[in-house]
Order: sequence, then C-alpha cells, then structure tokens
Amino acid sequence: MMIRGVTVCVALVIASATMSIGARIDQRSNAPSSSVRFRDIATSAGLRFTHSDLPSGSKYFVDSAPGGLAVFDYNGDGRPDIFFTNGAATPSLEKTSQTYWNRLYRNDGNMRFTDVTDAAGVRGVGYAMGAAAADFDNDGDVDLFVAGVNQNQLLRNRGDGRFEDVTRQSGIASGEWAVAGGWFDYDNDGRLDLLVVNYVQWSVEANRSCGDEARGVQIFCDPRVFKGLPNRLYRNKGDGTFEDVSTKSGLLAHVGKGMSAAFADFNHDGRVDVFVTNDTVPNFLFKNNGDGTFSEDALMAGVSVTNSGRPISSMGTDAQDYDNDGWTDIHFTALTGETFPLFRNDGRGAFIEETQSSGLGRLTVKRSGWCAILADMNNDGWKDIFTANSHVNARIGDFQSIAFKQSNSVFLNDGRGHFSDVSDAAGLGVSVAAHRGCGVADFDGDGRLDVAVLTLGAPAELWQNVSPTRPGSVVRDPGSVVQDPGSGNHWLIVRLAGTKSNHDGIGAVVRVGNQMRTMTTAMGYASSSHAGLHFGLGTSAGPVRVEVEWPSGTKQVIEDVKVDRVVEIVEK
Repeated sequence: MMIRGVTVCVALVIASATMSIGARIDQRSNAPSSSVRFRDIATSAGLRFTHSDLPSGSKYFVDSAPGGLAVFDYNGDGRPDIFFTNGAATPSLEKTSQTYWNRLYRNDGNMRFTDVTDAAGVRGVGYAMGAAAADFDNDGDVDLFVAGVNQNQLLRNRGDGRFEDVTRQSGIASGEWAVAGGWFDYDNDGRLDLLVVNYVQWSVEANRSCGDEARGVQIFCDPRVFKGLPNRLYRNKGDGTFEDVSTKSGLLAHVGKGMSAAFADFNHDGRVDVFVTNDTVPNFLFKNNGDGTFSEDALMAGVSVTNSGRPISSMGTDAQDYDNDGWTDIHFTALTGETFPLFRNDGRGAFIEETQSSGLGRLTVKRSGWCAILADMNNDGWKDIFTANSHVNARIGDFQSIAFKQSNSVFLNDGRGHFSDVSDAAGLGVSVAAHRGCGVADFDGDGRLDVAVLTLGAPAELWQNVSPTRPGSVVRDPGSVVQDPGSGNHWLIVRLAGTKSNHDGIGAVVRVGNQMRTMTTAMGYASSSHAGLHFGLGTSAGPVRVEVEWPSGTKQVIEDVKVDRVVEIVEK
C-alpha cells in the first residue's frame, strides 16, 4: 500500500509495538544500550560453498588476492541472495571443473539457502575476484558484474531466474587484473556507470615467488615487486553498451594498485566522488568535477596515506557517516602493524585521521583485515564496524609472530567517537580462518543485520545476528515466519526505486533523524551489498521522518513512517 509516497512492504508485520511520536531521533541518549552477538549457521542454512584455494608450490601471485561476494535479490522475492566468486586452475586460469565455479545461493526464507548456480547460468569464466550488483539497464532486475584476472564478465538479469552474459556486446573489456568493480552514476544521467578497480601487471609467464630459499619456504611476493595499473571507467550509454571514458575522465593518468572502491558525495556538491584503496602505494580520492572529469585529490584531502606518512596495504573499504554529523567518512583495513584507518570528514573538504583517538589503532594493530563494513549491528543508531580478517601469506608465521588465519572482528560505536572490540563476546572468536570478502543484509527479516563471509579453502560463513531481542514480536518475510525477532532497539530498512534517477537510487542520500546513509552497493573487499539502507533507531519507537535526496536532484520528505519494517520509497 502507498502511504504518502512510501510503499510499505508486506514482508514485515509487527504484532505488538508501542509507538511514540517524534520526528527527530536523538540516539545520543540511547547509545549504546545493546550488546551484539552472532552465530555461524552456514551449514544448517545450506550455504556449502568453499573457495577453491588450491595454491601450487609455484606461489602464483594471483592466489594472494581472492575473493569477494555479492548480496542482492536476484529473483525479486524480497529476500537477499548470495553470490560467491571463485578461482580457477593455475597456470591455465580456467574453470576446469565444478570446483572452480562461482556460486549463487537463493534465499528461501527461514535462513535456508539453495544452490541455483547452474539454473541461473552463473558458473563464470576464468579466475574471478570481485562482484558488483546493480540494475544497470533500469529494468527492475539486479544485474551483476564479476571482476577477474584477465577476464571480466557482465551478467544481465533476464528476470526469469537466469542471467545472460553480455560482456562482449557491452563493450566492457578484459585483459587486465581486475579485483573489484563498483556502480555509480557519475554524470547524473539516470544510468549507472561502472568503475573497474585494477590491481597490478602480472602474468603466469612472469610470475615470481619469494621467501627463504635456504629453508625452502616460499611465500607470495610483496606487491611492490609488480607494476601497478590504472582503473577503468565505463559510461553507460543506455542501449546496453558502455563507452570506455577512462582517458577523457582523467582516471587513466593515475596508476595505482587498486583493491576496492567506495562512492559518496564527500564534499556535498551534488556529484558522486570515488575513493580507491591502493596496496602499498598512496590511495586515490577522485573528486567529480561535474563535467565528465575527475581530479585526484587524496593528498590534499588527507586520505592518500595515514599519519605515518607512508603508504600501507590498504584493502577493503566502506564510506558512511559513522559520527552522525551529516558528512561521509572513510574506513579501510590493512595488514598487521598498519591498523585499520578511520578518516573523519571535517565538512570543509578534508579528512582527519581518527584511528588512534577512536581506539581503533590499538584494537587493530595486531590484526590483518580484508573486508570492512560500517553498519549498525545493535540497532542503537550508531554505525559499528565489521571486518573480515586474515593475513595475506599462509607462511607468515615462519618469518614473524603473526597468525595467517584470524577471527573476524566487530567494533561497537559508543556514539562519542570511540569503538570497543566486542568480537569474542559477540561469538566471532570461534572461527579462525583465511577470511576475505563479506556482505551485509538482514537475511532473515528480523531487523538485525547478518553477515556472509568468504573464506579461502574452508566453508563460507553466515553470521546470523542473534543479539538481545524484544519479546513478543513476530516478523513475516515472504514465505516464512521468524519468531522472536527484532533487536532490543528499533529499526527501519529503506529501499529505493528511482524514476528520474537510476532505478536502484544509487547515489541517493537518505536521512532518518540525525542519521545519514548514502545508497551504494560497493562496500567491503571486492564485494557488494544490495539490500536496502538499514537504520538502527535505538529506543525510539517512531514514527519517523525520512528524507531522500535523489541523484536527479529531487528532494522528497515522507512523514510519519512507522518503524520496525521495510519501506520502499519511489521517486516522485
């Protein structure tokens, strides 16, 4: 049904809730009131994917960087599904058996998943690395870009449960080592464009291995051994094809060693900018000039390197407003000794590193991270941090007192600029593995965010959020009933449908109370999460006011939105 511009999804029915009136939500008075806890239910959920981590004694460098995943609703049933990228045989870099297939798992409700890879036609080609989900052709079905080593793939969702490989006719090229991709509308024409994040110049023939020859210990070489690559930008022409505008946009002039990208209007000029993490070389911040070109401004903005003054192994990234001041901040992971940096947007065109002052410095200095996500895990109104952790080299313990396999982390935001490590108390310490990409969504429709994590050579993980609940609630998702859901705090999930903007509303800014989120599907490491915009509301029972600034420039305000449910907002 339509309520003042809001379509309320029948997915959620709240049996009992006490509603209080209040347009503004002041989470500072509530923060943080709830703990958070997870349990890995991948096996019982039917999520039986193992990344084909079969590195040879040759230590092909390609095996050092996989892999990502994508969370998105491929069949339009209202439930987030999960796509995993997978590797290939070396040295051929081909998917020579089912062991190397990419995998798609359909969410059947009640935290049960079914492998639909073959039926959906998404086995993949070559050595896949990352995934990016979005509706590039504005037909209402979410499509998929898969980044890979020398082979990229664009899969168009046909809307009948299957995907069509349209890579060749689309004009999206292959031939370089792409780690990740990201969708955004850089020219605000209502069509999603594609950024391809490239890593280094590498080939099987020119592969090198490093280590201690005397001891017979081989490890992956340092990325500094290899030359970098520029990223690629493809403009969506609206007819199913893309134009390579890497040169004319200015991106091709900047050579890096890209790992992931985050998209947001960092300076509030109405145009989406791009932050790219680079491995062992300075990061990039491409500011959108509004005329089809970008200016690389990371050094002047203060995000090219950390306060150490040296480039680090920047990995996965996410960009959201962690301190609720209305400006988008930046977080990313790195290796042991480098910390997981946090940069606060000062609202004046620059960023201030808050890694140490926020507590993240001492909490992360001994960890190595890949995926990074800013999301409210306990629904208290403040975005927390989830990271998927592991070192890059399996033999690192032979050289340093550093563990290769590590547990994941969750850092709770206290609403005052500080984070606390509650990983063990949250149940994440039970799984020590080679974690890589991750995706976040409310997979069971209970209002609490869950996390899927890809691991190398071990079963993928599905961390169900089982944080303290509010008794007496019942939530229905399509085709299933979840008992005793909802966190002790309230929540709202906003899904967007653009009419003048791109269909997904990517690039839109949504405000609920003093919170702000940018609609993006690019987050984590080589990963994508396309499951709406989640807002924890603390103890405020609503109704709430929702404001949307669409990429087209349209501004929309919806009053008296009831909470503890999913709402869809259609651009007017």
